[in-house]
Amino acid sequence: MKQLIIFLLLIIALLIGYGKYSQYQRYNTPEIDYTTGTKLDLEYFDKNLLLNYEEAIADLNTYTRLQWSANGIDVRTPEDDDTETNVAVSAYSKKLAKVHFYEKVLNNSSNLKDKGLTNKEIKFLEENGIDIETMRKKTRFQVIKSLFTTNIKLYNGEKNALIYEVQKELNKNGADITIDGVYRVETLNAIKKFEEEHNLLADGYLDALTLETIFQ
Repeated sequence: MKQLIIFLLLIIALLIGYGKYSQYQRYNTPEIDYTTGTKLDLEYFDKNLLLNYEEAIADLNTYTRLQWSANGIDVRTPEDDDTETNVAVSAYSKKLAKVHFYEKVLNNSSNLKDKGLTNKEIKFLEENGIDIETMRKKTRFQVIKSLFTTNIKLYNGEKNALIYEVQKELNKNGADITIDGVYRVETLNAIKKFEEEHNLLADGYLDALTLETIFQ
């Protein structure tokens, strides 16, 4: 009888201890604050996006703590598979995806700055939906286009920077001509062939349309 009483007391003590432990766990949240290992541009040109990112992290952390303290659910590594847990984990995943979206933008901006771009240039890229290589190509074409004027001399033996750039671009498109900036028969023939392949007036001479098509 005495042993039975002792056994029952032990059971009661264990139940009380487990209850206290569960209560301690509930109100002593483990380290759950979200951290990222991604390199971010914290000087990003759009300050509203930076603010939204910080708010998204705060919302994520608050939700994670709430689920732990109120429902005993660790949404990061759930132990159960009941409906309540699945709903909580689904909501957590959506909040985490929002954080990752902002991080992708800020990481991309950080990588572009590593390549020497400024906030102004990054803003131009994002607002126009183009990548860095396209931007550089467009910028290069604008410079080259400025060399093209109605007074430029394009006849046999003429040498200038525009012809040099055209020769380089023609070789990228499959031609095999000397890159020396001199306008001679092989350059004329290469331009003519390019014009034929792109349904342009095939006369072998540069005009605004041919020039733009070459540098597309």
